[in-house]
Amino acid sequence: MRHAKRTFKVGRNSSHRKALVANLLKSLVEHGKIETTVTKAKELRRHADKMVTLAKKGTLASRRLAISRMNISFNPLTSKEARKAKAGDFSSYNTDRKVIGILFNDLGKRFAERNGGYTRIIRTDTRRGDNAPKCIIEFVS
Repeated sequence: MRHAKRTFKVGRNSSHRKALVANLLKSLVEHGKIETTVTKAKELRRHADKMVTLAKKGTLASRRLAISRMNISFNPLTSKEARKAKAGDFSSYNTDRKVIGILFNDLGKRFAERNGGYTRIIRTDTRRGDNAPKCIIEFVS
């Protein structure tokens, strides 16, 4: 019997699912809210709440775990980009570096007193091509 063995599959193999969830997480943290299908949003909610819980801990181990789960890539900076970053201009960073900062500095402190339920799903219309139900997933303010 397969009781309590639910897996989010949506017609993808495991590496594609992992990349999909990581990209959705990065977009959600970067923008605060995104529009996607209801199925993806329900799965994303599980992972986003876990990332905020890690951010609330704020330890080095939780930071490394979040980097691993969100598939963050720290591209090496050229010497020119490093000089700009040292001077305070972070425009040369890729968005992955900024996502971890937003997660741990902003969202971790924002939800410090909250015990879960960091995201909300608001259903909208259906997608034009395949009539898939769409929604907006966002962090609770």
